[in-house]
Amino acid sequence: MTVKVGIGLPQLREFDPRTSVVRAARAAEEIGYDSVWVFERFLVPKDQSGEHGLYQQPDVPWPERYAGVLDPLVALTLAAAVTERVELGTCVLVAPLHVPARLARTLASLDAASGGRLIAGLGAGWSVDEFAAAAPRPLRERGAALDEFLDVAAALWAPDPVSFGNERWTVAPAKVGPKPVRHVPVYLGGFSDAALRRIARRGDGWLPTGLPAPAVAARLAQLRELAAEYGRDPSEISCTYQVGLAGEPDIPAVVEQVAALEQAGVDHVFLTIANLSRDIDAYLDLAERFHAALRP
Repeated sequence: MTVKVGIGLPQLREFDPRTSVVRAARAAEEIGYDSVWVFERFLVPKDQSGEHGLYQQPDVPWPERYAGVLDPLVALTLAAAVTERVELGTCVLVAPLHVPARLARTLASLDAASGGRLIAGLGAGWSVDEFAAAAPRPLRERGAALDEFLDVAAALWAPDPVSFGNERWTVAPAKVGPKPVRHVPVYLGGFSDAALRRIARRGDGWLPTGLPAPAVAARLAQLRELAAEYGRDPSEISCTYQVGLAGEPDIPAVVEQVAALEQAGVDHVFLTIANLSRDIDAYLDLAERFHAALRP
């Protein structure tokens, strides 16, 4: 296979935050993975009724593993400090939960500190409780908030002096650094028409999960057609797929799935193996086994 393969880092509460991320990141690089990934969950609400359910589905319970998730940027910084080669991805970072300029500067600093290895995978978010607790703008404005972050990041990552202004934020002409080492690839999640158009217009790639390979191929074709409508080269739109794992590890099935995704046009996948393990030793064992099967 020529598709890049990564693994999600162990951010869940079952893992020791003092040691598990560091051990996992070092092992991923030594084993030969191409990337390591983190995700963001701010809280798990006690009341999960109605709109407080998972993905705002009425009364759908949140996974218990979402309680106590290690901050994604802390985890990725730990990983950056003990690796030299693997790319460092977020899938996804909920951009609207953050003050735009502060997040843009933190991501630029992380890219600079890692020597240009950051992949910024972003989403608009969905949790009414997370937005109520942390977001500068309300949930109903999440799409606009994501666009606002992209505007702010584009301004702050550009050569100095930089400036930005809208009805909420003002960056007067100033020097803001450090700058990213490279153009930070911005990958966006989502399936709605608005999300797909945002990717086609502004993103470097798409972050799907939970779709069969034929559906991924069809959506990718749609995204690239939209990109052409916006005057972009369709080949600029890449695709990184999150292979969500649960239950008992079925390595042959994952190998088959990854092969099908590669045929569908996916160029990068990562595996959420932390969902299958409850301690770092089991995690590292699975990392070895999956990589051996995917990289014969």
